[in-house]
Amino acid sequence: MKELQYLNKYFVKYKYRFLLGIVITIVAQIFRLFTPKLISKSFDAIEKHDKLSAIEKASPIIKELYKNQLIENVLLIIGTTIIAGVLTFLMRQTLIVMSRHIEFDLKNEVFKHYEVLDQNFYKKNRTGDLMSRISEDVAKVRMYVGPAVMYTINTLITFTIVIIYMYNESQRLTLYTLLPLPILSFIIFKISVEINKRSTIFQQYLSKVSSYTQEVFSGIRVIKAYGLEKQHQENIIELAQESKTKSMNLANVQSFFGPLMITLIGVSNLVVIYFGGTMYIEGTIKSIGTVAEFILYVNMLTWPVATIGWVSSLIQEAEASQKRVNEFLKVEPEIKNNTTEHSIINGEIEFKNVSFTYDDTAIEALKNVSFKVNKGETLAILGKTGSGKSTIITLITRMYDVKQGAILMDDKKLSELNLYDLRNSIGIVPQDAFLFSDSIKNNIKFGKEEATEEEVFEAAKKAVVHDNIIQFNHQYDTILGERGITLSGGQKQRVSIARAIIKNPKILLFDDCLSAVDTETEEKILNNLLEISKDKTTIIVSHRVSSAKNADKIIILEQGKIIQQGSHNQLVNQEGYYKELYYKQLSEKEVE
Repeated sequence: MKELQYLNKYFVKYKYRFLLGIVITIVAQIFRLFTPKLISKSFDAIEKHDKLSAIEKASPIIKELYKNQLIENVLLIIGTTIIAGVLTFLMRQTLIVMSRHIEFDLKNEVFKHYEVLDQNFYKKNRTGDLMSRISEDVAKVRMYVGPAVMYTINTLITFTIVIIYMYNESQRLTLYTLLPLPILSFIIFKISVEINKRSTIFQQYLSKVSSYTQEVFSGIRVIKAYGLEKQHQENIIELAQESKTKSMNLANVQSFFGPLMITLIGVSNLVVIYFGGTMYIEGTIKSIGTVAEFILYVNMLTWPVATIGWVSSLIQEAEASQKRVNEFLKVEPEIKNNTTEHSIINGEIEFKNVSFTYDDTAIEALKNVSFKVNKGETLAILGKTGSGKSTIITLITRMYDVKQGAILMDDKKLSELNLYDLRNSIGIVPQDAFLFSDSIKNNIKFGKEEATEEEVFEAAKKAVVHDNIIQFNHQYDTILGERGITLSGGQKQRVSIARAIIKNPKILLFDDCLSAVDTETEEKILNNLLEISKDKTTIIVSHRVSSAKNADKIIILEQGKIIQQGSHNQLVNQEGYYKELYYKQLSEKEVE
């Protein structure tokens, strides 16, 4: 139960609803207990009538008296049963609805925590596993805070009240009736431990299945292109079979509970009938109604006792699931907002002797890199694949913190700025353009949710994608497939550019975002960007000289080091990587 203690704060939050549910449960059980008493009185009345003399039995007044007493008891039984039923309904409405509120809060808490976790976390954990914890695991936790808690309260209250009633009637018969319960408790404990072990293993395999299927669906185009459907189908069958085996192992243990409960309750009934009957014959119990009353009490305990196993199973499963949820909730984000004060971002960027190594791969991406971009200037970064270009973009947005050197924004370290103000002042077009499964319009407005249609159209025109969009049947209302699969690579890049432009940020970061467009379209976009970025700090990462030639400054990276820097005119007149690349791409363009 250690892991489930995390949920206590939610019980405190909904304490009034929780306490109301307990009060309703107590009152409901009290009304339920009227039935055995009334039935006992009815049996006693019949027994007394049977002991009357023949003359007394023949009296119409006596007959009417006993008949009215039975009718009165029946009406009271019906009335108290209806009241108990209504209260039971209210109990469920109170406690089960509380569990839905807790489920809502917990899912929001997990999602909010996912959002603040850093890039390293997402590199180490698979999407399917993240989804499994916020869906299947939280759902199992809800079964604990709802049905498990409700039936536990119900069982405790029922046991307490019933045993008090039974004890007041006959201490000896109560002792005989409760004899099987210690055996039951021991068996439940042993089985619960096994359920916890098997539930944890099952949840882990369920997470593996979710992760694998999510990857397959995301990469379905590649799988189909290589004709690997059969192989992946075999893999998922193997994973599903393993998951099924673990599920069956869990179900096998859980299946013991039902028959076990019924057997023990049956034994308790036999105990009551035998010992109760014996005590009545001996005269220890004066009324046969007491035996009938005890049988009803035992049967009233049937469902609570039967639920002990089920509730125990729910608790063990919830414990395993909450442990998995807690594992992620306990992860502290490496990137934190270190100030609540708002930061005014102007856009001056400076790298001072920055070296950076990725923790997960141990690759040293940058080595002693230094440069400065003044407000309103444009910097182009060129270099071979893996030279560290994208790392610079990532560090400016503070997806990672540097440990060697310093990155300054307006003469302040990035870690000293308000993280959200920093990122809100940046418009970024990543190398891998990501679009949401939403309309094209909403994907562009993602950069500025309150944008008007005219602003959306204008941003699309500047990104040279407007003409493509209006050719679709639903134009800007066209719903994209997952990750924007409806669009071509070049169209996705241009929609991403429109999304960054509409934000009108102080800083624009373009990470090789024109690699999938033709040279003619690239030229149009670059000309538009010249106009857009006049008063903005702009950094363009590219493999093409055409994207860099108009920049105020150009740096060339190789294996994480700056090997050249200067303007286009300066670099094209120097021997080195830039000049070679310029003439190579120039000749390729002439051939075209």
